Amino acid sequence: MELRQLTYFVAVCDELSFSRAAQRTFISQSAISHQIARLERDLGATLLERSTRAVSVTEAGERLLPIARQIIDLENRAYAAVRDPGSRVRLAANMTFARRSLAAIAAVRERHPGVEIEFVIKSFQQRVDAVVSGDVDIALIRGTIVDSRLHVSQLWVEELTVAMSEKHPLAGTADVALADLARHPLIMPPQKQQVLLHTVIRDAFADVGLTPRYGPPVPADHTATLELINQPDAWTVLYDEPPGSAIARLREREGRLRIPVSALMRVDARHENATGARGAIMTDLMRSLGRGDGAVG
Repeated sequence: MELRQLTYFVAVCDELSFSRAAQRTFISQSAISHQIARLERDLGATLLERSTRAVSVTEAGERLLPIARQIIDLENRAYAAVRDPGSRVRLAANMTFARRSLAAIAAVRERHPGVEIEFVIKSFQQRVDAVVSGDVDIALIRGTIVDSRLHVSQLWVEELTVAMSEKHPLAGTADVALADLARHPLIMPPQKQQVLLHTVIRDAFADVGLTPRYGPPVPADHTATLELINQPDAWTVLYDEPPGSAIARLREREGRLRIPVSALMRVDARHENATGARGAIMTDLMRSLGRGDGAVG
């Protein structure tokens, strides 16, 4: 049994999809499948049930999952224990924050050329765990979280993109009203996979006295944008990411589809970094991320 195999196993459990887990861990789908099969052989147990449309975790997998998370957390703690806190800042996010994060890092490096700022890709729960363990200094999340160990700072509010096939009857406009969208099916991953998005959409429609018309949920091994091609009368919402060439992007006319983006820091680390050179670097990085233009100061 290898640490990387446990990392891949946790990724598949989080995503319930080999393809998305492979994207998250930056290896091929066949490689992640091969490594988990090796893990199952080493442990003598089936951890995941696979079908053509879904992945589920077996009872043995459910028992292993919390232990695997603890082992990964111990790895994070080991790296954090030997890291020189004065020479490096680690920022964790997912790929949808990459463009903004890299612009902010470049701007802060201009002002503080002696510091190394790392940008690491982690899932939501990995980000939270990494901040708590001290493996990363700042993590970006959408929404908020209540945890006495963490300080949460809202940096900006992000407007969601309405996406649909270019063949959709509403695709020829730059913006669209919720009342118009309500007449067409909304396709989304299941709520348990995208709780925040479902809540934002449901609340936005409720504010104007409407209820979204849901289409079938997006299968675990599919993407919402692909389903839009197959269902040209449907629509979905996306974070700030480039869609496929056959996908139209619109904005919601009243600006109701919005999600706050927050930065997480460990409470004790925030107090430690309140003054001094490291504190100035952290402040500049947070400010630059919030501005979104790569500027500091």
